[in-house]
Amino acid sequence: MQLNTLIAALGLFAPANALLRFGCSSLTVQRLDPLVEPGMNPSTHLHQIIGGNSFNVSMPPEEHDLAGLSTCTSCQFTEDLSNYWTAVLFYRAKNGTFKRVPQMAQTQGNQGGMTVYYMSDALFDTAQKSTVTAFKPGFRMLVGDSTFRDREQSRNFRQLTYICMENSGTRAPEYVGFPTRPCPGGIMINQRFPSCWDGKNLDSPNHQDHVAYPETGTFESGGPCPATHPVRLPQILLETVWDTRAFNDPADFVDGSQPFVWSSGDATGFSNHADYLFGWKGDSLQRHLDSHTYVSAPTLKTQSTALQNQCKVPDMVGEDIDSWLTSLPGGNQVS
Repeated sequence: MQLNTLIAALGLFAPANALLRFGCSSLTVQRLDPLVEPGMNPSTHLHQIIGGNSFNVSMPPEEHDLAGLSTCTSCQFTEDLSNYWTAVLFYRAKNGTFKRVPQMAQTQGNQGGMTVYYMSDALFDTAQKSTVTAFKPGFRMLVGDSTFRDREQSRNFRQLTYICMENSGTRAPEYVGFPTRPCPGGIMINQRFPSCWDGKNLDSPNHQDHVAYPETGTFESGGPCPATHPVRLPQILLETVWDTRAFNDPADFVDGSQPFVWSSGDATGFSNHADYLFGWKGDSLQRHLDSHTYVSAPTLKTQSTALQNQCKVPDMVGEDIDSWLTSLPGGNQVS
């Protein structure tokens, strides 16, 4: 898939139009959440994280400059020292034990991780003509809610979806809950962030109120931003492919049931959520956007997948997450 956009760099209101898609290896998998639960070690549920290695228990924006403190990144472009994270998928066996589901990279050579998109127009729009405004340093946001368990709650968020993959090229249809049949190619989980900003606040108490969805329509349809959030941002899309192929026993998928749960304890899929902390270095992203290239990024420095795979952070929690577990990390109850 090829994509668009503009993304953030520097702290200027710098409109541009471009397209960017890149792979990131896993940085770490730990029960930490410096956005929602800063300073809490461990946090309430497990996350899988990509990006710069300054990721830590606490990352206060007034003190923690991701681009300045990180010495490496698990992402393709060395200038992107941002952090992106989601919850972790587990398989729940009939005997009540849990096994962490591994991730499959879409880029050959990457270890796990995600694919990241920055778009100025819909994914399928190769022209990418729209003007969007780059994020400012210190910007952060959250999409979704780990406590949600039903469709009505999840309507507050758009385009947090699941794809039951037949093969590596499957991109449709998209569902809002966990698939209820075995997926031969794994499950792709997508998080699309809001694309309108109030133009003032880099964050908000719930990490969501400073951003919004288009007033009508969707980002893809070019819907206008609401007056309360007039600044049009690039849309960030995260794609994670979970390798569920070892857990495709038809007996686990009977009468609408399915065996997967999020690390938060959610067995419905409606708690799908993701976090973003902006951390591009200097004006590197703006310079890329000004070059008006499509997918290619001649102004950015690409590193090898081997170097991406080497970028890690220490285990700060110290708990077993890889064995067959009698409970989810943190003791979260399935609901």
